[in-house]
Amino acid sequence: MAFDSIVRNATLPDGRKGQDVAIADGRIVAVEPRIEAEAAETIDARGYLLAPPFVDCHFHLDATLSLGLPRLNVSGTLLEGIALWSELKPLLTHEAVAERALRYCDLAVSQGLLAIRSHVDVCDDRLLAVEALLDVKKRVKPYLDLQLVAFPQDGYFRSPGAARNLERALDLGVDVVGGIPHFERTIADGAASVRALCEIAARRGLMVDLHCDESDDPMSRHVETLAYEAQRLGLGARATGSHLTSMHSMDNYYVSKLLPLIAESGMCAISNPLINLTLQGRHDAYPKRRGMTRVAEMRALGIPVALGQDCVMDPWYSLGGADMLDVAHMAVHGAPMTSREAIRWTFDAVTEIPARILGLEGYGIAVGAHADMVLLQAADPIEAVRLRATRLLVMRRGEIIARTPARTSELSLKGRPASLDPASYAPRAAR
Repeated sequence: MAFDSIVRNATLPDGRKGQDVAIADGRIVAVEPRIEAEAAETIDARGYLLAPPFVDCHFHLDATLSLGLPRLNVSGTLLEGIALWSELKPLLTHEAVAERALRYCDLAVSQGLLAIRSHVDVCDDRLLAVEALLDVKKRVKPYLDLQLVAFPQDGYFRSPGAARNLERALDLGVDVVGGIPHFERTIADGAASVRALCEIAARRGLMVDLHCDESDDPMSRHVETLAYEAQRLGLGARATGSHLTSMHSMDNYYVSKLLPLIAESGMCAISNPLINLTLQGRHDAYPKRRGMTRVAEMRALGIPVALGQDCVMDPWYSLGGADMLDVAHMAVHGAPMTSREAIRWTFDAVTEIPARILGLEGYGIAVGAHADMVLLQAADPIEAVRLRATRLLVMRRGEIIARTPARTSELSLKGRPASLDPASYAPRAAR
């Protein structure tokens, strides 16, 4: 039997080594130690890590790559970023939003990031960004799955027209219901917005993903309401709370009550370590809070937790490069989570776990799955996180869509090797 292509001698994320992966008609048709068959193309993985593509479950594609427009965020705070975005919104054009988003998608593909959930602001009666990103979604579909969230950035109740615009955006084809309860005028309005948005999702049969308690205020407790509504309406894993940074500052007794309620609801959680670590705690002297939510504690209770990029070169964050391994690497430091098991988990938190949150069909390295893969210059997932490994090739539906040369250094050291492959430094037990 002949296949379209075979990737030979790969290490898989579950630890299997020397695996061959056969591909036909854009699907994986065999995963075995040695496939005795012909193929139109053979790819030697050389023992490196072959993984499913990276998934970013929390991003803002309408704002990406807009750094410096119309000015920079001098204070570095969340609130100045929101104010700056409000200044930029009237200046946006369909063409500019689409072009920046497409440039970012190109960068994402080069990094093996083939699925993104992007929030898009609906607090603009023109719905300009919504229409631009719906256009982008169609254009990138051959190589990237883009899921859009109707996000009332200025508040579902606080912003005039936001409630109407959110429904309009969903009618246009936006996939997920979004919200920002901690930005409403009162705690009561915030809780009411959670209730209203969850009811919209339940009525329409959609997922709901709320920016929830992105604050240093330990009394910002809208995730409690989200967990209740997810349980009341039977949303379960269709409901997600993003950021949850106030949990960093909550007292332990309250959290001991809160986390079991979240687990009971079946909802998911997303932490965005790059942004949470830089935006939070800006009003503190010392000690400074860093704002990451309680990832380890949620994991311990079986709550699905994923890691998101959130921003790249926009009013909130001036760095970033569509590298989900950078996100995982920062989570290790910010949590901190330094056990081998926890570092290994961060790889899942930017691949398999967010894929489940987004509901991606045919994801994974398994027979019947889409032939969407990334070959990493690493011995295993832990080494991939440690090195933020080079993506040697990226494949979509069986076609190679990006390649990057292996990272090597040529040395001139007497009595030492002439070249260095960083992946060769993995512990022997992991190789």
